[in-house]
Amino acid sequence: MCKLYVYQTPIGPIFIAYSNGRYRAVFENESLESYDTVEQAAQHLAGRHRFMVAGGVDTGTLGIPGNLRHWQNCLQVAI
Repeated sequence: MCKLYVYQTPIGPIFIAYSNGRYRAVFENESLESYDTVEQAAQHLAGRHRFMVAGGVDTGTLGIPGNLRHWQNCLQVAI
């Protein structure tokens, strides 16, 4: 699994990763759902589709943005 984007939430980082031809929403190394596009994953995490994580926390309450410009790109390397 290749982690592409990360967003820091109050309960820890949420990732969008790529694996087996799909983009996956990942929290604490657990795949929550898979998607056709990275944008679809971000939009669903932002509230279009909610998940219960970390003992019952609703991802819709974490302020996760649907626009990838607000996520950190894990593949960018500072030179």
